[in-house]
Amino acid sequence: MPTVREILARKGSDVVSVPPSATVLEAAHLMNEHSIGGVPVLSDGMLAGIFTERDVLRRVVVAGRDPATTAVAEVMTAPVVTCGSGTRIEECAALMTARRIRHLPVVDEGALAGIITIGDILAFQVLEQQTTIDYMNSLVYDLR
Repeated sequence: MPTVREILARKGSDVVSVPPSATVLEAAHLMNEHSIGGVPVLSDGMLAGIFTERDVLRRVVVAGRDPATTAVAEVMTAPVVTCGSGTRIEECAALMTARRIRHLPVVDEGALAGIITIGDILAFQVLEQQTTIDYMNSLVYDLR
């Protein structure tokens, strides 16, 4: 069964992150600059939370907070749902669907090893299905 390790091998394990002291505005600029919908919040190298577009909407905009003065630590999602690099992709998909989350930090031996998104999982599954279809087609055409 395919695991998160295979997704990280394709996409890489580089992660854009912010410290808890960053302002919402700084985090939003960083997310916009990198075209990402969420960033892990790291405190002393350890995962303290995650800050996503949903947090901006629900905990900043709707609450009427000033993004220039609000610290990410005040509005991030914590504790964070995580997985390990050995977790099966199907388990991650089920977890993300059940919890209604789009970003899943990958933690191995207490350290952040990467982050996967629901888009990464879907792209991986589509590629696997296309590979199966191609294989099945080759079997059918070889039989002719």
